[in-house]
Amino acid sequence: MSPTDRQRVERVPGSRRVKLTPAPGTDAEPVVGDEDPDAGGAADAGASGSNDERLKRDVPPHY
Repeated sequence: MSPTDRQRVERVPGSRRVKLTPAPGTDAEPVVGDEDPDAGGAADAGASGSNDERLKRDVPPHY
């Protein structure tokens, strides 16, 4: 792999952060619909796992 085939760090004027150029062979634009609808998450309140009830009952010690 040559140095020209790698990502580069680019400074952003007026910002403390930098950004990377896209990796070779990839597209920098996000693809709509990449998320798995069966993955659950906060929006899926009906799904429950084996220890969800216990986690909902547990209270941190500082409460």
